[in-house]
Amino acid sequence: MGLKIGLITGGGDAPGLNAVIYGVVRAVEHQLPEAEIIGFHDSFKGIFNKDFIELNQVNTSGILNRGGSMLFSTNRDNPYHWAVGENPDGSKIYGDVSDRVAANLREICDVLVAIGGDGTLTTARDLARKGDVKIIGVPKTIDNDLAATDMTFGFDSAVNVAVENLGRLHTTAEAHHRVLVAEIMGRNAGWLTLYAGIAGSADVILLPEFPYDIDRIIAKIHERDAVDKRFTIIAIGEGARSVNGMQTVSRKVNDALDSVRLGGVAHLLADELQKRIPEDEHEVRHVVFGHTQRGGDASPADRILALRYAIHAVNLIKDSEFNKIVVLKDGQISAVDFDVLTGATEAENQRKVTANAELVQVARNLGIEFGVEF
Repeated sequence: MGLKIGLITGGGDAPGLNAVIYGVVRAVEHQLPEAEIIGFHDSFKGIFNKDFIELNQVNTSGILNRGGSMLFSTNRDNPYHWAVGENPDGSKIYGDVSDRVAANLREICDVLVAIGGDGTLTTARDLARKGDVKIIGVPKTIDNDLAATDMTFGFDSAVNVAVENLGRLHTTAEAHHRVLVAEIMGRNAGWLTLYAGIAGSADVILLPEFPYDIDRIIAKIHERDAVDKRFTIIAIGEGARSVNGMQTVSRKVNDALDSVRLGGVAHLLADELQKRIPEDEHEVRHVVFGHTQRGGDASPADRILALRYAIHAVNLIKDSEFNKIVVLKDGQISAVDFDVLTGATEAENQRKVTANAELVQVARNLGIEFGVEF
């Protein structure tokens, strides 16, 4: 019997997931023609339920550019925090089913290619530590916040969407002398907001890493008014907060890999600004880009990066190098041990924007306000 390779796509969807599946299938059929490839539905849930399909060139034809995932994806169903029952009041009882998930992996396939972000890869690392579980990690997230790699696929596509949306805001903001606050994804890291804010010509960029002072934002609006720029575009990361506030949480999902769902900070900031700025001077409105940033076709750059990751993952399998993450470092594809994810939780494995980051300095030299004094 030949080698059996399994695939999962976990966490929030990102353009490029299908491109990795496409690349793995074709690379395996060229380099390991005796191998069998299967895909588990719905990430770790599919492994738990033994729910999988065969993958081949026929059923993966035409998916290279397509967003989403043909295997579906979920950021729920953490094997270490699994809903195993209910209390009399209807609340869920959680337990650790990681032993069952690991046993199913050993039974069904020889190696798993886990395509996901910090949550998925942290879980994959912990499963690999159980012994006799072989996993290759492929980093994915539109947030671009995984510490192990310089770049994740999905990020470029999300930046393109956010930049296009910011561009559309400029014309309507200028026409009505409005202040428009655009909420951009990224959770606790500001890379997506930073890149999109610069490329989309935002006047103010507010990041989760730097709690903002609303007085500085108002001063920037007045500064623009003084030179007859009677509109302002504010790009704010969904995880941003004021110096006196907390992150804005829309809800919590107990059985998710990341239980906190951020959202609403743009609405909050817009309301606060309108209280301080007369409406006949500037109407302040907000917009949430939301899941438009995850949807649609993968950009060419993300397709290429996803394929590079896929090919290297197959090379690792061919060379019997397991329990590694494929990464991009200094422009080159390589691999690092799962132990590079040293944090006990996914949040501890995230890469954040720092005050001395090159793009922060670029933005400051362009006159962009961050709501904080560095």
